[in-house]
Amino acid sequence: MLDPKLLREQTDFVRKGIARKKFQVDLDAVLAADEVRRHAVVEFESARAEQNAANKEMAAMPKGSPEFQAKLLEMKTASARVKELEKKVTEAEEVWKHVGLTVPNVPHESVPEGRTEADNKVVATWGDETKLVSAAAKPHWDIAWFAKAIDFERGVKVTGAGFPFYVGDMARLVRALIQYFLEEANGAGYTEVHAPLLVNAASATATGQLPDKEGQMYHAQTDDFYMIPTAEVPVTNFYRDEIIDEAALPVKRCGYTPCFRREAGSWGAHVRGLNRLHQFDKVELVKWVHPDQSFAELELLRGDAERLLQKLNLPYRVLLICAGDIGFAHSKQYDLEVWAGGQKRWLEVSSCSNFTDFQARRAGIRFRPKDGKPEFVHTLNGSGLGLPRVLAAILENNLQPDGSVIIPEALRRWYGKETLKF
Repeated sequence: MLDPKLLREQTDFVRKGIARKKFQVDLDAVLAADEVRRHAVVEFESARAEQNAANKEMAAMPKGSPEFQAKLLEMKTASARVKELEKKVTEAEEVWKHVGLTVPNVPHESVPEGRTEADNKVVATWGDETKLVSAAAKPHWDIAWFAKAIDFERGVKVTGAGFPFYVGDMARLVRALIQYFLEEANGAGYTEVHAPLLVNAASATATGQLPDKEGQMYHAQTDDFYMIPTAEVPVTNFYRDEIIDEAALPVKRCGYTPCFRREAGSWGAHVRGLNRLHQFDKVELVKWVHPDQSFAELELLRGDAERLLQKLNLPYRVLLICAGDIGFAHSKQYDLEVWAGGQKRWLEVSSCSNFTDFQARRAGIRFRPKDGKPEFVHTLNGSGLGLPRVLAAILENNLQPDGSVIIPEALRRWYGKETLKF
């Protein structure tokens, strides 16, 4: 949620920022609701002040006197008016919150112009795919033993499309990747948390999944819980409605969770195999930072994600996402894409984003400066990393002529072997 003061005092700036994004917003309706809300608050506070003053006057009068009785009658009328105006404030607040939640975050000035993913800007690359990709590379779904190691058919039988079984040493490799990602995050100063897989609507609203992405989440309607699309949602809400000591910033957390996404409308060759699943594993990196440091912290976050790919010897590139392709709650976003040598295409494995105070305002997460009133923190998160596409790149890039896959050295400590073969 944007700062109401920013909306009122820099309306043109906000309009231009929204216009750079792909979202449509009736900003005039938001401003009108804000005006009604502020007027209702002023009216209520004025009436309550008059009530308090009348209370003091009555306290000084002799009880039972004509003046006391007249003031008592006046107080009953004043009390009823205060209750009426308080209800009016509550209603105006609800209307304003409803329309205010439709306003996306404003993109940072460093975000490039553009309308689609074709306008995203490559800002960095690492690794030579001609040297780091095996000559035997092929799409992972075409590897002879793939269907035995990752069983999509039985996943369809048990649940549905996009919910595969990982079997034997493939399950062991998934577990090794999770352990590797978590241990690297711990080493970079992130405290590990094991988070809930279901969240309430307030949590999903705080991080911006609601009301923007209802159709992409699985919803347990009886309890009104949502299965998490990413650990960002529960972990960011860890500090909801709390005040963090300024000296503690930046606070860094990491968490592994399965993630659940309906991916409605996804189809075609680009989502084949591990490229897009409805349930997948991911380690998330989350930061709560001082507003003055948030964009510098974003670069550090991006570096933490990049090092994971470097240690796996996987070629990758970094995209700075353009304004028209950036997310609803995002101010600035980098995507990391790994090179899958068998498919000969780039696969996104991480998004590293700065939300400025957008999520913190929704969630009520603040910090207390040494001298001053509490202020909203800035929140950041990034995938560190998403497993399925990283796994796809490992299988494809390291495939050998005999059908075995060389395991990256960084994983062998947890996998326990140098090769994978079925």
